[in-house]
Amino acid sequence: MTKGERRHLILGVDLGGTKVETALIDGAGNLISSEKYLTQPDKGPDGVIADIINCVEDYQGKTGERIYGLGVGMAGQVEKDTGVVRFSPNLRWHAVPLKSRLEKALKVPVVVNNDVRAATWAEWQYGAGRGVNDLVCLFVGTGIGGGIVSGGRLLDGCLNTAGELGHLTIVAGGRRCHCPNRGCLEAYAGGWAIAERAQEAVRNNPEAGQRLSDLAGSLENISAETVAQAYYAGDKLAGRLVEETVDYLAAGIVGILNALNPCLLVLGGGVITGLPEYLHKTETKIRASALETAVERLVVATASLGNKSVVIGAAGLARKRILENGLRPN
Repeated sequence: MTKGERRHLILGVDLGGTKVETALIDGAGNLISSEKYLTQPDKGPDGVIADIINCVEDYQGKTGERIYGLGVGMAGQVEKDTGVVRFSPNLRWHAVPLKSRLEKALKVPVVVNNDVRAATWAEWQYGAGRGVNDLVCLFVGTGIGGGIVSGGRLLDGCLNTAGELGHLTIVAGGRRCHCPNRGCLEAYAGGWAIAERAQEAVRNNPEAGQRLSDLAGSLENISAETVAQAYYAGDKLAGRLVEETVDYLAAGIVGILNALNPCLLVLGGGVITGLPEYLHKTETKIRASALETAVERLVVATASLGNKSVVIGAAGLARKRILENGLRPN
């Protein structure tokens, strides 16, 4: 790495419910090195923020690298300019001034973003969406989130929460979501919802659900991953659950495609990577159900940056904001 490239180092942080991942990213979006640290959300904002500070200081001590900014990606709604976390379901935070707390402790500019928006930016700039200026990313993991690039711009929305695609209503008055609504896409096709639906199915028919129970060890431990394992083993109940999930995903995605008309749909997240058939089966259904113009030039692709997309995107968005604001490295 040249001296000029080294001056553009940003530390990306992926803040999850149980871990903090830090990664050093250069000006071309390359990941130089990374570390993972466990954290405990039960310690509250003060404890988790202290964990982040310790992780960053420990990482800098190990690498000897000087960073000129920090980008944080986390699940939740984040105010764009202030970096206040309005609400984070994983951490159970409300109105936490994360940006100002970290800047005060670390003495570098900090930019905080929603994790899926950060991942969308990374896929757009460096991954599956590179060179495409109209795309939608949909990440199906424990929950479902998304990001929208339209006309070469990552959409923010009025309060920086554009892209909450998992909370589109697909069944009026349907299953209760973790948000205030019922019938959200996430409440049917998110990882937690697949687990919930699978447990209900086994409870209603223990004989048909025996393989799922055996794989998980108990009914309460059945997860989306268990469903994928049973599906590959040829289990009929798991097969039905997968097909139902495909129907729900397609219902939500068709609405997204009809409304936004992207050139590219990028699908990622643990549920998709754990059972790639979701992508292929869902694509078949959306091409049969969406408006002709919505899918005529549509390309469907898998997210290519894997579990590093959040740290890469968080760092990239931080670099962009810092340079726009004139806070250039010394």
